[in-house]
Amino acid sequence: MTTMLSGTPSSDQRLCSLLIPDATRSAEPSETADLQDPTEALAAKTAHLKEKLAKLATEMQRLKAIDKEMLASPDQQISLTDPDSRSMATSGRGSGVVDYNVQVAVDTEHHLIVTHEVTNTGSDRSQLAKVASQAKDILGADHLDAVADRGYFNSPEILACEQADITVTLPKPMTSGAKSDGRFGKQDFVYLPTEDVYRCPAGEKLAYRYTNEEDGKTLRRYWTTACSRCPLKSRCTTGPERRITRWEHEHVLEAVQQRLDENPQAMRVRRETVEHPFGTLKMRMGATHFLMKRLPKVATEMALHVLAYNLTRVMNILGVKPLIAAIQT
Repeated sequence: MTTMLSGTPSSDQRLCSLLIPDATRSAEPSETADLQDPTEALAAKTAHLKEKLAKLATEMQRLKAIDKEMLASPDQQISLTDPDSRSMATSGRGSGVVDYNVQVAVDTEHHLIVTHEVTNTGSDRSQLAKVASQAKDILGADHLDAVADRGYFNSPEILACEQADITVTLPKPMTSGAKSDGRFGKQDFVYLPTEDVYRCPAGEKLAYRYTNEEDGKTLRRYWTTACSRCPLKSRCTTGPERRITRWEHEHVLEAVQQRLDENPQAMRVRRETVEHPFGTLKMRMGATHFLMKRLPKVATEMALHVLAYNLTRVMNILGVKPLIAAIQT
């Protein structure tokens, strides 16, 4: 079991509010004890109460020190069980599990794990280019086709793959609230490269206005002045006009979406390929999964599991005797 703390500057106050009421409740009986108990019994209860209050004060000081350490850490997290483990994002809203993030690349033909890595990064968004490049190098390939789920969608990561001659296919997360509110999303606006404009669902053209930089990305802004008189405005925007933002490398993301549109079965192949090893490994590892603590030891444990998995896969594909012969040669 892993004990994990993460929080905000107000967590110290919450700790105090949890502990102080206990001391208050402990003090209440002593008020009636003054009238009912003999002097010796009263003295014993008073001493016991003081001892409890002293322990609470000591515990509060310990928790304050932990709280200070937690807030000073880069990600405002500390694990009291394994200092290297971190809270990992899960599909449940507001939920998480304290563990490690295991990345694997699996080939679609034999379901062999080509490469893997253990990290304590809480999400997959920064892992795509690194893992795909490692797989490409290990396979000695000039070009690699990679399929990932939407958790890996990250514009700079996809661009890095493109520049490394890795063709990526993955869906884009729907982070905009427009669609859920019944309004047009960005995908309903068509970019016309020859004119450098966007065509909206009403047929109007959103012209380029200016360029700025946000989070290290160069962004181009587009809008039209025709929104105020458009009959579809209520289905498009709640502001004066609908604005569209285009990244300078947006064509790379559009190519990713086009590949997915042309091959919608790619995500099914991904599930059948990469989830197979994960399911097998988790079954073999048991309910506790990792037995070791600290990142280097956990990475070693995972490497042994991957080796065992790949060996059993090769035995199933080639047979035991051909595998032994191949190892001996």
